[in-house]
Amino acid sequence: MTQAEESVRTAGARERSGVRGRLGVVALAVGTFTVVTSEMLPVGLLTPMSGSLGVSEGTAGLTLTITGLVAAVSAPLVIRAGGRLDRRVALCVLAAVLMIGNLGAAWAPGFGVMVVARVLVGIAMGGFWAIAAGLAVRLVPERSVAAATSLVFSGIAVASVLGVPAGAYAGALAGWRTAFIAAAALALLVLVALAVLLPPLPAERPTPLGDVLRLLGNARIRTGLAVVVLLVTGHFAAYTYVRPVLEDVSGAGEGLIGTLLLVYGAAGVAGNFLAGAGAARSPRRTLLVIAAALTLTVALLPALGGSLLAAGTLMAVWGLTYGGVSVSTQTWILAASPEAREGASSLFVGAFNGAIALGALLGGLVADGIGTTAVMWLGAALAAGAAVTTATGRAPAGTRR
Repeated sequence: MTQAEESVRTAGARERSGVRGRLGVVALAVGTFTVVTSEMLPVGLLTPMSGSLGVSEGTAGLTLTITGLVAAVSAPLVIRAGGRLDRRVALCVLAAVLMIGNLGAAWAPGFGVMVVARVLVGIAMGGFWAIAAGLAVRLVPERSVAAATSLVFSGIAVASVLGVPAGAYAGALAGWRTAFIAAAALALLVLVALAVLLPPLPAERPTPLGDVLRLLGNARIRTGLAVVVLLVTGHFAAYTYVRPVLEDVSGAGEGLIGTLLLVYGAAGVAGNFLAGAGAARSPRRTLLVIAAALTLTVALLPALGGSLLAAGTLMAVWGLTYGGVSVSTQTWILAASPEAREGASSLFVGAFNGAIALGALLGGLVADGIGTTAVMWLGAALAAGAAVTTATGRAPAGTRR
């Protein structure tokens, strides 16, 4: 074979590898969409679920809390249990667990079986997110890592726009169990796509659980996790109660509320990609903008939301800024510990999902004790705390400040 022929063959192999890597990133994005949709499905199905399972809506709502808490705890444990298992195989196994969990939820004759099914969903979610979050750097050239990471996390943003409403629609059309069957079918498709599209991904240096916990000694990781907890807790404390606030302040009916939430979600998808590009250059600067904008938006909503135009504008800004939280904070965490990406990602997933549960809990306590408007002030205060922490904490080395 001549040197020219060898060059052509090598270039072709690289191109095929690059195409497969990009398709693998798409498969990961569909996977994150599927795990987040599976986690959030009960939000739109609480009423029929509670009636069918013979429990109150409040009790049925625990199916969301259980999944989030299990995901928070399981993320580092799944990474440890996976050991040297090829990450393509590990993700396929987790997609299978997700499928079984959703089928169990669809079949559940009572609340006890539903809890077991939701535990399986939590395990799959925590492990899948922790592994997938750090794989973009292994699938695409360095110049494309930021865009690929944003694409992986776009699954989360799109799930908030399409996943839950689609589940609610399927439940209204064919029964709530059908929504979980559809999620199981999507998990099966993800499993097949991962098996076909991902290249072999041998495990990097195994990360024992003790080493994962020792990552907390890294001041840059501690700062990043603190920002995650403050931003996500503040967001969910406020966002959980945004509907009653909008109804009280703007007088919007159910149709307009749905439109405002759709505006929020669509802006969130755009914010994910904008923040991904910004965080690749400077995670600190990007998160400062996000935290400051969230502080002002959430604080101003009760005061300025009386006008539908103002309410829509504020919801769009809220979505645009919060849509960038996951990709920006994940970029910070990965940059802070490039030698232990999976271990750091597992801490990130644990903090993120724990903050979701904490935000809903704190928001409920404040809403019941003081009122829903006070929840907005709580969310704004926590976002302001995130801004201060971002400005004063240790940023990842090697990034522009």
